[in-house]
Amino acid sequence: MVESEVVISILSIIIIDLVLGGDNAVMIAMACKALPAEQRKKAIIFGTAGAVIMRVVLTAIALYLLKIPFLQFAGGALLVWIALKLLFEEKAAAVECDVGKSLFNAIKIIIMADVVMGIDNVLGIAGAAQGSLERVIFGLLFSVPIIVWGSTIILKWLDRYPGIVYIGAGVLAWTAGKMITKDIIIYENIGRYIPYFDFALPVVVLIFVLATGLYMNKVVKRKEVGKNSV
Repeated sequence: MVESEVVISILSIIIIDLVLGGDNAVMIAMACKALPAEQRKKAIIFGTAGAVIMRVVLTAIALYLLKIPFLQFAGGALLVWIALKLLFEEKAAAVECDVGKSLFNAIKIIIMADVVMGIDNVLGIAGAAQGSLERVIFGLLFSVPIIVWGSTIILKWLDRYPGIVYIGAGVLAWTAGKMITKDIIIYENIGRYIPYFDFALPVVVLIFVLATGLYMNKVVKRKEVGKNSV
């Protein structure tokens, strides 16, 4: 009986991490897109390793995290910034970029975004683990490599179809909007008075990120054309 409970608990952790980790695979791929091919594996491995460590630490203190006001709001706002940053780097990263710094930045983005995007994941895993940190570690060690594998597939798609970067940014933007709607203080003071708030806000954030990204990339492109014509 005890063994079956442990197996069910670990399987639940793996399923939760895989289901909620799809957008993480997109984020990892986008963060590594600007890197040379030989640097990508390092960024994915080191970034994911750092993300796993942070995920375990955050899961261990998940109950405390629930009590922090504006946590979901702050996380959502940070995720919007990350989505915009990744879109801007679509045009800017290939020019004037030091490879070492790019590798470090990719690793940093992967860890930061995983911490932000992983809040719902952390809370779900914490519940499934039934207080056992060992189960959390085992479940993450099993599921994270699958997410890494998924990110390498998405990277190939990004190389072949660069426009997919906007789909990735859209996923991050939607996730950010959803996180903000889940913040209890935001909901109590704003969301409860706005019809369909949990759907409307993610749509607004999505439009804002994509429109801003398109506009800024057009500005960068015009500047590049202007420099080349001189």
